[in-house]
Amino acid sequence: MKTNEFRVHLKRPHPRQEAFLVSKAKRKVVRAGRRAGKTTGAAILAVRAFLEGRRVLYAAPTTEQIGRFWKEVKTALAAPIDAGIFSKNETDHMIERSGTDESIKAKTAWNADTLRGDYADLLILDEWQLIDETAWEDVGAPMLLDNNGDAVFIYTPPSLRSQALSKARDPRHAAKMYKMALAEHQAAGGKQSRWEAFHFSSQDNPYISEDALREISKDMSILSYRQEILAEDLDEVPGALWTLMAFDNLRRHDFPSLIRVAVGVDPPGGAGECGIIVAGIGMCSCKGTPEKHGFVLADRSLKAAPDKWAKEAVAAYKTFKADRIYGEKNFGGDMVEATLRTVDPNLPYKGVTASRGKAVRAEPIAAMYEQGKVHHVGRLDGLEDEMITWQPGISSWSPNRIDALVWVLTELMMGDDAIVAASPCSDAQEYLERPSLMRGSRETWRNHPRIERPGGSIWDRDDIGKGIFW
Repeated sequence: MKTNEFRVHLKRPHPRQEAFLVSKAKRKVVRAGRRAGKTTGAAILAVRAFLEGRRVLYAAPTTEQIGRFWKEVKTALAAPIDAGIFSKNETDHMIERSGTDESIKAKTAWNADTLRGDYADLLILDEWQLIDETAWEDVGAPMLLDNNGDAVFIYTPPSLRSQALSKARDPRHAAKMYKMALAEHQAAGGKQSRWEAFHFSSQDNPYISEDALREISKDMSILSYRQEILAEDLDEVPGALWTLMAFDNLRRHDFPSLIRVAVGVDPPGGAGECGIIVAGIGMCSCKGTPEKHGFVLADRSLKAAPDKWAKEAVAAYKTFKADRIYGEKNFGGDMVEATLRTVDPNLPYKGVTASRGKAVRAEPIAAMYEQGKVHHVGRLDGLEDEMITWQPGISSWSPNRIDALVWVLTELMMGDDAIVAASPCSDAQEYLERPSLMRGSRETWRNHPRIERPGGSIWDRDDIGKGIFW
């Protein structure tokens, strides 16, 4: 009996791709630069696994990303598909062997809900840095249990700009997973580990033009080049005034007693983002003796029309029972105050004028961080990412969140105002108890907000630990 043979056309992987393709690790984390061959490598891995009789699910955030993977896969398997050995469904992006569970399927997935409804014994999550972590935690990991399946996480370190597209709760979750995988593999001492990490840059792909790489480097900032091309996870950026380590070392996971709370507003220049930061001051003994420290409570920044960001700023003021809103007067004169007063005519507001450049204004606040006098309460990923990536004199973009932070902390910690604090409201407590503020730590606020006046606090507890008012 004659057996028909059909050729499968797979691209030849370059050495760095081959390393993660042949690895026996059950969990692989691949960090690679743009055009380094991530999607091609994923397609090769998927086709190899499918031909071994496995069920493969590939997921990425957008249809464009799915399209690149799907083109690679169906091109590789064109001959057996045309011969009727495998069936192809363009609508579902699925290739399967009829009568079996063997298949390759590609789908868009941003989070757990969009990943549900499928199962696999090889799961590939591409552009992992942009996907909500629940896609793996709540759906991906459980779907692999039946067959002790494998998972591959592929990502390019996200720049501040690409993070605007992200659905991730923690923009650095992919980098943290990579570090964990690398540490476990190194701890195995040469033995096969369950987790393994792989890294290759765009320059490691021999199939792209070296001239093009040299040219693109002229059009990118140093920071973007290191992240997008060299695929470096950056915890510290040369020239930045802040570091992640400083935030983590001083971070508070319970809410402090405060004597003042205020909101800083930095209006957008054109269609940019409006910086809205809530902060407070209170006595802290973390350095041994009580002294006044600053506490950054919330980042309510957003990109929206003036009426929308004004409503958000006023909502932050009311939620946290702040004493005052501080806004920049340089851009638009009294525009900020006028816009805010359309929402609340009686709003306590003070305009602040920038007589010095952004870097000069920010340096005293950066010094307070270095002295351990400013704490972030919970997670403030958007603000922190901007703080560690803004390079004074180099970055071409406006750091609106940083400006709002500098305005409010300068006035609270160095200004002349002495306003008696108001009381916090239940809305503030509900806001602060949101899981998103403590994502990754799975902790809850153990202490409620306390804003104190002489004679005691006007915030108290009931018998189940909730905030009530007297």
